[in-house]
Amino acid sequence: MKINIYYGGRGLIEDPTLYVMSKLTTVLEELRVTVTRYNLYEEKNSINMLPMTLKEADGVILATTVEWMGIGGLMQQFLDACWLYADKDKLSKLYMLPIVIANTYGERDAELTLIKAWEMLGGMPCNGLSAYVEDHVDFETNSDYAGIIEKRAETYYRTIHQKTKLLPTSNTAIKLNVLRSNSIVLTPQESEQLSVYVSDDTYVKKQKEDIEELTQLFKEMLDTNNDGESGQEFIKNLKDNFHPLDDFTASYSINLSDTKKTLVVEINNKRLKCYYGEKPDAEVVAKTTHSVMNKLVLGRITFQGAFMSGELTAKGNFKTLRTFDQVFQFNIL
Repeated sequence: MKINIYYGGRGLIEDPTLYVMSKLTTVLEELRVTVTRYNLYEEKNSINMLPMTLKEADGVILATTVEWMGIGGLMQQFLDACWLYADKDKLSKLYMLPIVIANTYGERDAELTLIKAWEMLGGMPCNGLSAYVEDHVDFETNSDYAGIIEKRAETYYRTIHQKTKLLPTSNTAIKLNVLRSNSIVLTPQESEQLSVYVSDDTYVKKQKEDIEELTQLFKEMLDTNNDGESGQEFIKNLKDNFHPLDDFTASYSINLSDTKKTLVVEINNKRLKCYYGEKPDAEVVAKTTHSVMNKLVLGRITFQGAFMSGELTAKGNFKTLRTFDQVFQFNIL
C-alpha cells in the first residue's frame, strides 16, 4: 500500500501540522505502508505536475495549516491542478484523509473545504483530523492527543485496505449534472503532457514570445488593411536598410504629429520589430512630422541631423539616439 501526503503549510518548525504528519507516518509505516510526503512550498514551480504522483497511490492525505483564513494558496493551487490535469478515473478510487491544524479560527471550515473539493474531484473523503492549537509544545506532548492521531491513522489504513464503501453525497450529483467542463476532453496521457508544459517556465516563456510576435504580425497586417501602402512605407524602408550591431538593443518611439500615429522601432541584436502603436518605456522618444520621416528614410537627412536642426525633437538616451544612423543606413534616392 502507498499513501501520499501533500502538505500545504509553510514548513515552520513550530507548525503543529508537521507533528501530526510525523505521527501519522510513523503509524502507517509500522503497518508496512509506503508513505511519501510532498511539501508544496518546495514544489511551487512544479505543482501542476504533482497530480501525476497520484497514479501509484492508494490513499491521499491533504494536510494544511490555517494561519489566517482558509486552506492556503498552495493547497488551493494543488487542488486546481488536480481538477485540470489529474486522471479522474484514478481520483475516483482514492481515499483522502484531511488534516487541518489551526492557530486561529477556522479549522472546521478548512476541513470541510478539503472534503468538498475532493468530492467534486470525484474522490472519496474520509473523516479527518482538525484541531485548534494555541501552544504547539503542549499539543505535541499531550499523550491523549497522540492516541487520537494514532487511532485515526489505523482507521484510515483499514478504510483503504478493506475498500470501505461510502454513502453517496449531493456534491457528487452536482459534479455529474452541473460542473461539466466545456473544454476539450483530454486523455490521462494528454493531461499529463499538458501539466508538464505548464510547469516548464522556459516553454511558457517561449509561448509568450511567439504570441507577442504573432500579435505584432497581425498588427502590421491590420495597418496595411486600414491605411494601404502608406501605412507601411516607413516600416518597409526600415527593414530593408537595417544593419544590426552586435550586442545592441534599443527601442525608439517616433511620434508623427501631423498623422497622429506613433512608429515604434525595437532592436534586439539582429532582430527588428517595427509597428504602429504605443511604447511608453522606449529608450528614445522622438517627435517629428510625416514629411521629415519621409526624408529620413529616403536618405536625405540623418536622424541626428534632424535632431540638431530642430526638425525632430527627442528625449531619452542620446547615445542610443546617435546609434540610430549606424543601425539604419538609408540609400540616397
